[in-house]
Amino acid sequence: GDARVRGQTGVVSERRGSYPFIDFRLLNNTTLSGEIGTKKKVKRLLSFQRYFHASRLLRGIVPQASLYLLDEDYLGQARHMLSKVGMWDFDIFLFDRLTNGNSLVTLLCHLFNVHGLIHHFQLDMVTLHRFFVMVQEDYHSQNPYHNAVHAADVTQAMHCYLREPKLANFLTPSDIMLGLIAAAAHDVDHPGVNQPFLIKTKHHLASLYQNVSVLENHHWRSTIGMLRESRLLAHLPTEVTQDIEQQLGSLILATDINRQNEFLIRLKSHLDNQDLRLEDAQDRHFMLQIALKCADICNPCRVWGLSKQWSERVCEEFYRQGDLEQKFELEISPLCNQQKDTIPSIQIGFMTYIVEPLFERWAQFTGNTPLSENMLNHLRRNKAKWRSLLHKQHSSSRSNDHSGQVTSSQEQTLNEEETP
Repeated sequence: GDARVRGQTGVVSERRGSYPFIDFRLLNNTTLSGEIGTKKKVKRLLSFQRYFHASRLLRGIVPQASLYLLDEDYLGQARHMLSKVGMWDFDIFLFDRLTNGNSLVTLLCHLFNVHGLIHHFQLDMVTLHRFFVMVQEDYHSQNPYHNAVHAADVTQAMHCYLREPKLANFLTPSDIMLGLIAAAAHDVDHPGVNQPFLIKTKHHLASLYQNVSVLENHHWRSTIGMLRESRLLAHLPTEVTQDIEQQLGSLILATDINRQNEFLIRLKSHLDNQDLRLEDAQDRHFMLQIALKCADICNPCRVWGLSKQWSERVCEEFYRQGDLEQKFELEISPLCNQQKDTIPSIQIGFMTYIVEPLFERWAQFTGNTPLSENMLNHLRRNKAKWRSLLHKQHSSSRSNDHSGQVTSSQEQTLNEEETP
């Protein structure tokens, strides 16, 4: 495997290797995609692409963002979409197409400007762009779900949550910058498989982080490495940058789904006791953690057309893992068996046990704002649609559709049922 050694004091060095019998990243690029790989995929596999961009920037050769190479009509549409970036029906898939696959970089540049962060922190625009490109390109585009578009979607949701009056009235520029960077980088370099897979295949990251929040620790450490490599915050005092790095870690680690109950219990206690003091930095940070957790799993709270696309993507990623496990005679992980775990059943369980409890508490915190009510309404409607699809699947079990995919007739029925 290639070496990625950050080299800075305090940052864990990571050397990517292969499993005793699998290199899942190579497999993901070849076996599952059906290709040996283009030059771009080879660069991604070897993790050289990021360093190539950085070295060009360090030599003073500033590449033009792809956005500016687009047709003027596309550029105009992208600008128009950015004017509505605070709307909950923002279509991140369309925005990604309009920006030629640069949704994350374009969105971040816009939001840093909108929130006044560039001026407040005296950030250099070339350096800022360099950091955003590093983050975007450290996501794996071949992942159906955990890719840069997901990161952009979470960042847009985070922007919406940061504008909720209950939170916005207390946030400092540091809070906002932390929230946006954490959202953008929370899944950086995600391998497309989950923690149990890394543990049972004895991947080096599982050993490095002792089987605890393995992926989240890696996302955090990778983010710190890119921050330092880009020198985005090099002009700030050391104690400030160290605090930013630690808080980023706390935010990204909060997205570990295994810690869901821990955060829910704490949030419930605060809300029941009415003892949240957002003037207190510690309480503000906790609510930023909750906001990021909400943004990370908000797909079921989007309009049906967007929510359904995300559901199909995440399940496709699960199924790919299941195919890998079957290929190498490992026990297939829960939710990863395409023959047994249908998309509707996976989504209904996810909504019921993970999403609903969190978003009901979030609505309680915000004071049932229009956004919170809108999200809960979408969540209930989407859950009802998945239930309807599940019922139709059970009713038509004699057909050959056992994969959980929506048939054309079911899709037509859903479209007819769609409310404006």
